[in-house]
Amino acid sequence: MVILYVITGCLAVAGLYLYNQYKFMQAEKAYLPTGRYVTVEGIRLHYIDRGEGRPIIFLHGGVLTGNDFDQAMDLAVSQGYRVLSFDRPGYGHSERPRGVKVTPLTQAKLLHEAIKAIGIERPILVGHSWSGILVLSYALQYPDDLSGMVILGGGMYKEGYPAEKGDPLSRIVLTPFLGSFVLNTLLATLGPLMAKHILKLTFAPESVPADYQQATLALWLRPSQFKANRQDVMAFAPTAEQISKDYGTIMTPAVIVVGTSDPFPTKEHSYRLVNELPHAQLIELPDAAHMIPQNHPQAVVDAVEKLIREIDVNCIFCR
Repeated sequence: MVILYVITGCLAVAGLYLYNQYKFMQAEKAYLPTGRYVTVEGIRLHYIDRGEGRPIIFLHGGVLTGNDFDQAMDLAVSQGYRVLSFDRPGYGHSERPRGVKVTPLTQAKLLHEAIKAIGIERPILVGHSWSGILVLSYALQYPDDLSGMVILGGGMYKEGYPAEKGDPLSRIVLTPFLGSFVLNTLLATLGPLMAKHILKLTFAPESVPADYQQATLALWLRPSQFKANRQDVMAFAPTAEQISKDYGTIMTPAVIVVGTSDPFPTKEHSYRLVNELPHAQLIELPDAAHMIPQNHPQAVVDAVEKLIREIDVNCIFCR
């Protein structure tokens, strides 16, 4: 009888594994890469590059890909800008470094090398949510290679961050052997219910676009991307504690955008940051929530243009 139970259990696990792998392959086929690749430090990064003119680089938050900014990019191209958006390391179709700790600081280094390899000089960086700390990491490390920055509903400080004191799900996923088992046997089966709940909270009180939810269920619920996301969640607070004391030294012009209905502490982070940065302006979006790139793409472009006007005025008076 014990042997029968063992065999049944093994078959169940094998069935779950095969089903999950099938779903992961379906997701890859449904969302093929649409951009280009650049390889830096042996890591291949996927990015989209459109238009001509002043370069603007968009950096997505903690869930999906560079396609988060599709609508904003289309608007910016129509107004005469060159726009690029990256799948951050481990997301979308970008590789992630293995065997090393990946933090916002190391991601900023990879991004800097990628920008140089593509031939972009002194771009404007636009970061949403988790990428708020990525943009600031870039500004602290490469101030001379940046024209300005726009941060949309950004996370920048340890205080109030959801995983400030750790995250049980991340600990499970990042535990050797156990994490791999969970990711490869349960993610495609239990993940959709969890993802829909998280999306509802993330977009609240606004609605979740149907295509965004569909892409999340396909791409975020792949073992590699979900693990990268959990690693980023755990790397956020230590990095924020390390670098936030230096935010006041950043001289790069900035526009900080916050939705007045944002349910997350990122709203408080935005108000705090604008008081610490020497050259920052605040834009409040009435009734907007956290997911600004998806539900308010015009506001993204408006923020960029506000920043550009400030940069150009200062350049005139500096001559």
